[in-house]
Amino acid sequence: MIIAFLRTIILYLVIIAGIRLMGKHQVGEMEPSELVLALLIADLAAVPMQDFGIPLFNGVIPIIALICVAMILSVLTVKSLKIRSIICGKPSIVVEQGEMRQSEMQKNRLTIDELMEELRLQGITDLSRVKYAILETSGQLSVLLYPEYQPVTAGQMSLNEKDGGLTVPLINDGRLITENLKRCGVDENWLKKQLKTRGFHSHKEVFIMMLDENKRIYFAPKEVSK
Repeated sequence: MIIAFLRTIILYLVIIAGIRLMGKHQVGEMEPSELVLALLIADLAAVPMQDFGIPLFNGVIPIIALICVAMILSVLTVKSLKIRSIICGKPSIVVEQGEMRQSEMQKNRLTIDELMEELRLQGITDLSRVKYAILETSGQLSVLLYPEYQPVTAGQMSLNEKDGGLTVPLINDGRLITENLKRCGVDENWLKKQLKTRGFHSHKEVFIMMLDENKRIYFAPKEVSK
């Protein structure tokens, strides 16, 4: 009885330590690779807990190996946009200007019933009110309504600002996203001018730069390492 208790506590502490090492975002949002990892770890941990004939060491090693692989993949997804898109996928616009994008829904195997259910859960019953609905890599649906259907905020009551629409990243952690430049109708010369006015010479110095449909820019430079 005592041995079973100790084995369980040790495995529990190993798994908790591994999850903490992988980062907080692993707990809050489950990507497909993270879900697979969680299932495998649960299965591996259950065997040495139930079968005392298996040495505890033989149960811990595979779990640690999986956690190490997950940590390596996590670092690679931060450093490389291509690897991130392969492992995590990309957000998909499933509703644009009040109309369903059937090709995107088919690609993500999202049925009309599932889409309408997600919209109803957010209090939306009229598809024509939706300007954009984006299926995130976590499986959640982000919805952006037309300005006239958006809830009124205190800021909007005092300021008459235009709706910015969909915000698109042009620079992500020092990496230039050329396909988004084309989508926004701008080029690299325009981008260089914008960087120059802010005192920067290269996109590698920028942490994030985003542009909305009204050509408003959100800009944040990279923090200087101390």
